[in-house]
Amino acid sequence: MTISLATPAASDSASNAVATPVPFLDLRAAYFEIQKEVEQAMLDVCAKGNFILGKEVEQFENEFASFQGVKHCIGVGNGLDALHLAIQALGIAPGDEVLVPANTYIATWLAVSYAGAIPVPIEPCADTYNMNPERVESAITSKTRGILPVHLYGQPAEMDPIVEIGKRHGLWVLEDAAQAHGARYRGVRLGGFGDMAAWSFYPGKNLGAFGDGGAVTTNDDQLADRIRVLRNYGSRVKYYNDVRGYNSRLDTVQAAALRVKLKCLDEWNKRRNAVARQYSEGLCDLGLVLPMVPDWAVPVWHLYVIRTPKRDALQQHLRERGIGTIIHYPVAPHLQVAYRDLGLQKGSLPITEMLQDEILSLPMGPHLKSDQVEHVIQSVHEFCR
Repeated sequence: MTISLATPAASDSASNAVATPVPFLDLRAAYFEIQKEVEQAMLDVCAKGNFILGKEVEQFENEFASFQGVKHCIGVGNGLDALHLAIQALGIAPGDEVLVPANTYIATWLAVSYAGAIPVPIEPCADTYNMNPERVESAITSKTRGILPVHLYGQPAEMDPIVEIGKRHGLWVLEDAAQAHGARYRGVRLGGFGDMAAWSFYPGKNLGAFGDGGAVTTNDDQLADRIRVLRNYGSRVKYYNDVRGYNSRLDTVQAAALRVKLKCLDEWNKRRNAVARQYSEGLCDLGLVLPMVPDWAVPVWHLYVIRTPKRDALQQHLRERGIGTIIHYPVAPHLQVAYRDLGLQKGSLPITEMLQDEILSLPMGPHLKSDQVEHVIQSVHEFCR
């Protein structure tokens, strides 16, 4: 997905209504805030000439592990690789099944498929949109090997019952934390509740690189070692290969930039929370379904997602007022052509399909100004009136 940094063009009929153009996400503002530090960090890598698994990668891994409160962090090429390598390290065979959220970005499913396994979708909770623990146990078969919950939109999935089910049935649990950098479940940061957690540093994430990047976190020494070997051609020592591995290493330049951004993450997440609070206070009582946060969750508001049966009309209304929005996600994985072979027809996962037809992500980011948020709120009020 490409994130447009340009302000959406307004139609002629609505041009007078555009008071404060609002891009969906402004990555340039984040860059300008830390420009000197980021550029110096990148130039230092260039001066050293150590571009593959350089010192900055190890430093970032240690710092991110400490930030998330886990023992190990292993940097890899991107978020999909993080999921794929973690599944490989946990042990999987062709024909095995992995329980995945029905409502998620397709990367979660693709990682399972890359490993030769079969994704088995679990419908979400209708209020949080995350994997419903009450539906997990009934989906377990003799072929099930693992459970892969996603902390969707930056809100933690309900991990305690999922982990308990996994332990009771001898299944591994892998967290897809690609959207949840810094989020907390029952007061503890994510990344260590399951056997492993996979992270993405795609530029639009709360902790985003200047290109692709990803990581795996774990408290298990053996699993951490397996990921380090798998990411580097299956090798511990150059030219000596223990397993059939991959080339998926976090770029040293990206690691250097991420070290700078990591220092800002808590502050930037606080700003996101302030935006979410302004939205929630300004959009209540309009007949929209607003995000619901359980009392055990501290989200980091990667996205602020509302719901309405009039989603498409609302999106057009906001577009005409210079407001960028995105649908996360317009086609659920089970209805994608790529997964037609699973035989899941339209209507088979009604909650997920309802969400795909009604959800809309409003502008969100740590550099969104209060007057821009107010413009969004007032524009939504106009539509609802």
